[in-house]
Amino acid sequence: MHIQDERSLGDLFAELSSESSRLIRQEVNLATKELGQKVSHAGKDIILVAVGVGVAYAGFLALVGTAVIALFILTHHWWLSGLIVGLVVLGAGYLLIQNGLNNLRQEDMKPHRTIESLRQSGEWVKQEAK
Repeated sequence: MHIQDERSLGDLFAELSSESSRLIRQEVNLATKELGQKVSHAGKDIILVAVGVGVAYAGFLALVGTAVIALFILTHHWWLSGLIVGLVVLGAGYLLIQNGLNNLRQEDMKPHRTIESLRQSGEWVKQEAK
């Protein structure tokens, strides 16, 4: 049994246009959600970098005074005591900052699901237009 569609060619193109518009809106919504998730994840790494900077700065302020005095007792040279403490604290801060930056560099911000969905949608539209 052959079922015949009574719609005109204009009606079919209007429906295709409407469905394509709806599909594009859905794809944009998906892309927005996916990018939001990726930005949220990257935000955690940015916070790690900021904490690293804060720890390095706080460490510099807190430890310089006490460590310089302690090392002065051993070395009897203020400048050498300050240099040693400063290098140690800055080295620790540098390691924290590098860790966060390396994590950010490895983060893939491309919306893979949306790209795949758009590819499939494009194939669907091509099939419907035939």
